[in-house]
Amino acid sequence: MKLIGMCGALRAGSFNRKLMHDAAARFGAADFTDANLRIPLYDGDEEAANGIPSPVQTLADQIAGADAVIVACPEYNQSLTGVMKNALDWVSRVDGSPWRDKPVALMSAAAGRAGGARANYALRLAMAPFRPVVVNGPEILVAGAAREFDDTGKLTNARYTDALDELMALLRGEAERRRAS
Repeated sequence: MKLIGMCGALRAGSFNRKLMHDAAARFGAADFTDANLRIPLYDGDEEAANGIPSPVQTLADQIAGADAVIVACPEYNQSLTGVMKNALDWVSRVDGSPWRDKPVALMSAAAGRAGGARANYALRLAMAPFRPVVVNGPEILVAGAAREFDDTGKLTNARYTDALDELMALLRGEAERRRAS
């Protein structure tokens, strides 16, 4: 089973990166790749002159080759991050449809009490044209994220861990169904 994780925060110690890695561990046995979203800003002139940058093609190939994708995105200014939107925009420009029918789990961790809900909803909207299979629940919106992770980066609140276990079981089940067909 191949699992890719995409984190909308570049900071190594971000709560969303911790959440993504905790989710990947709960997914079960898989070859996990933490995707590199340090890619150039989308520029149509650059694309016309030089084509798809190699880090973007690598990301698209990783998505296409994965059995499932975990997307963890913080909320910046009431929406998804520029890092995540840029990655989605670039991947939409590659040949083929790497997201099409791909099982995806969305999640967010944020300092505020809504846990990144607006980012999560904006992410769903931004991904809709790609037609992935977004596992709809339970929603993982970790509020007050600074209090919810231990020193090893694992969630500590049973409400979140139980929901994350359920979401990862659903994501794995969807990936296994698609793999078997």
